[in-house]
Amino acid sequence: MNKNIIFWVLIFCVAGVMLGCNKSSSKSETDNQVKEITVLGSITGDELAGIESCFDAFEEKTGYTVNYQGTKEFENLIQVRVEGGNPPDVAIFPQPGGVIRLVKQNRLVKMNEKTVNNIKKNYGQGWIDLMTIDGSIYGVVHKVSMKSSVWYPKKAWEKAGWKVPTTWKELEQLCDKMVAQGEVPWAVGIESGGATGWVATDWVEDIMLRQAGPEIYDKWVNHEIPFSDSAVKKSVEIMGKMWLTKGYVYGGAVNIPTTNFGDAPKVMFEAKPKAWMHRQADFIINFFPDNIKNNLDEEVGVFALPPIDPKFGTPVLGGGDMFVAFKDAPEVHEFMYYISTGESGKAWAKRGGALFAHKDQDLSAYPTSINRELAKVLMNAQVFRFDASDLMPAEVGAGSFWNEMVEYVNGKDINEVLKAIDASWPL
Repeated sequence: MNKNIIFWVLIFCVAGVMLGCNKSSSKSETDNQVKEITVLGSITGDELAGIESCFDAFEEKTGYTVNYQGTKEFENLIQVRVEGGNPPDVAIFPQPGGVIRLVKQNRLVKMNEKTVNNIKKNYGQGWIDLMTIDGSIYGVVHKVSMKSSVWYPKKAWEKAGWKVPTTWKELEQLCDKMVAQGEVPWAVGIESGGATGWVATDWVEDIMLRQAGPEIYDKWVNHEIPFSDSAVKKSVEIMGKMWLTKGYVYGGAVNIPTTNFGDAPKVMFEAKPKAWMHRQADFIINFFPDNIKNNLDEEVGVFALPPIDPKFGTPVLGGGDMFVAFKDAPEVHEFMYYISTGESGKAWAKRGGALFAHKDQDLSAYPTSINRELAKVLMNAQVFRFDASDLMPAEVGAGSFWNEMVEYVNGKDINEVLKAIDASWPL
């Protein structure tokens, strides 16, 4: 064969092999991109294993790999990555404010029809409202927390014959009955170092939802009505009746500001309870005595803080993690649909330390009856709102609101308290 022909045949063969390799490499890289979903969130530490367990079933079912990055600097990092044109496929926001901001900037992908239909079927209206921004659903609520809980010493409670109140009037009647029998209704403490007072703000927020309703609550959060508004003043006064009425709180109102929030409920679990009720989020279980924590179902009872105005039902104050998508791709939509199903939370529910609001969730997965009862309340919540102080400017929500509630408990005039908070709102 002519040497020149041989030379060119070899050149074309080599070129063909190289081209084939490039195509193979390109295909491989594309496949890897399709099979990988990047997720950025603020969940770290003890909860890391929980969130990662949620992704396992999805990975096994689809063959995709979910690469999760948790960071305590989430708020800063997500902003940097979005502005730099390098957002993750999915992000998990602990507050709705950041999601709303990104929707306004046209940064997020709307949920597809399949996911939207499942959300409408699988969540209570309060949760659907939270996921709906400007008329469209942009995210999926996943792990949630409930602050509107009242805890009590179950064995002693049953022995005493107390009945769980289902309305605010019944709650007041129960308190009066306890006092008349020489008992103390409430265990309350708001000391928390530099954050002293936040417990009081939670009470006010819960009461605002119950007597003024979600629309007024939202206006309050956005400062469309001032703290001196009659709805806010009434909420503080209702809290004040529970806290400042003689005999209602263990140690009296004078000790509320100096009693640590984590120590407050412990008096319920003494041989003879020194107080009978404690309103706090589900995390308070971690502060119960060890012998109580180890036997929750036998030792502890819980009920939802009762409604005030029946038209608002039994609202839920709390928090929740919302998954949102930056990438409009089949695998991302498949992942978001999965997050909208109860299956996505089952492994974490079994581990404990997490609650979910999916209507199709397997309640038997929860390790205690307490978890199951709280989950039922969350599933049926027609009104849900995030903690107001967390949504307000830091000068107020983590400043004057906390501080002035302490002053109120210490005897400062309510009108002066509310006026001072208003004055601190940034212009």
